[in-house]
Amino acid sequence: MSFSVFFPQLLVMALVTYLIRMLPLVLMRHTIRNRFVRSFLYYVPYAVLTAMVVPDILYSTGYVPGGDVRPLVCAIAGMLVATGVAWKGKGLLTVAVAACLGVALAQALFLLV
Repeated sequence: MSFSVFFPQLLVMALVTYLIRMLPLVLMRHTIRNRFVRSFLYYVPYAVLTAMVVPDILYSTGYVPGGDVRPLVCAIAGMLVATGVAWKGKGLLTVAVAACLGVALAQALFLLV
């Protein structure tokens, strides 16, 4: 791709990114008082984080759709262990180690069967 094509595209992408971040700050000068809108905006980061993390968790063990289902079961086991440990209020490192141990245990059980 030549520089004469790349540079204008880069400029347009930078402008669009800047506008998306800048416009809400300029247009919203007052506090949002609507309870529904406030609660919706409160949960947006959690929903986005979940949408980004869950697919990575499910495919982290090498599961291929239409293939062997055992890696998916191991990934779900690790996710359930991580959810349980996080629910108890443990730290991020503890949750990550527990999830890895949950996946390893599930894989070991599949090797025995």
